Amino acid sequence: MQNETPAPYFKTDYFSIFLFSCILLVIVVGLPVFCYFYDFSWLDWTLFGVFYVITGLGITVGYHRLISHRSFTCKSIVKIGFLIAGAWAIENTALKWCSDHVRHHAKVDQTEDPYNAKKGFWHSHVLWVFTKSPYISEKYVAPFRKDKWVMWQYKYYIPIVVSGFLLPCVLGYLHRGWVGFLSAFLLAGVLRAFLVLNSTFCINSICHLWGDQPYSELNSSRDSWWISLVTFGEGYHNYHHAYPRDYRNGPVWYNFDPSKWLIFFLSVIGLAKTTPAA
Repeated sequence: MQNETPAPYFKTDYFSIFLFSCILLVIVVGLPVFCYFYDFSWLDWTLFGVFYVITGLGITVGYHRLISHRSFTCKSIVKIGFLIAGAWAIENTALKWCSDHVRHHAKVDQTEDPYNAKKGFWHSHVLWVFTKSPYISEKYVAPFRKDKWVMWQYKYYIPIVVSGFLLPCVLGYLHRGWVGFLSAFLLAGVLRAFLVLNSTFCINSICHLWGDQPYSELNSSRDSWWISLVTFGEGYHNYHHAYPRDYRNGPVWYNFDPSKWLIFFLSVIGLAKTTPAA
């Protein structure tokens, strides 16, 4: 009897579990307790909205369309800005995020797909984050190692992440002291990060399980226009899988895709240049 090759072993990522547990604990316990004794100010809600937009676009425009798919090029200062904004979203470094995403496109719906929707909603939405995949390959990482700004962000990732939480806290402190510091941390820091994380996760889960497939039926990707409302246009996922090099996810003019509008605006003022969709 021949020996069977053992199945690849997925190691548990205890740090990710700890981090997400802390975020949930702060939201479930910290937010209600703070609201009982104090209240959020207009500045807290403004900072929440501003940082949600900045960090969300850091992922959709920066990590996704600029670095992962190279759907446009831009000035170094713009790229650095997107890398900082993406790091503030605490979705890991661009080196890790983008290499995982390229592997997703190369092996979509297969065992090697990091957020394989065939394993169910919860795996593709968040559980995949809590494991260290044995399918990580240098061939997906190597192209990004050649990018000096990606490696700069990789080197300084932790202080960049800290600055993304510290900045709204400092502004809150200047507004109403330590209460403002804490309220900004809870709302513009932790809650904002939680919602941006889950909006991104919806692309991996919902947009591979429910929706329309007007462009391709070769994989599980689907268009869910309503997901685009909270993900800055990423919900047109079936189109994206059919044409991954297009800087647009919503190809029609009326599609809600703020990410493509931002890229187009940057190209108009000479800070970016779109690349032909292949």
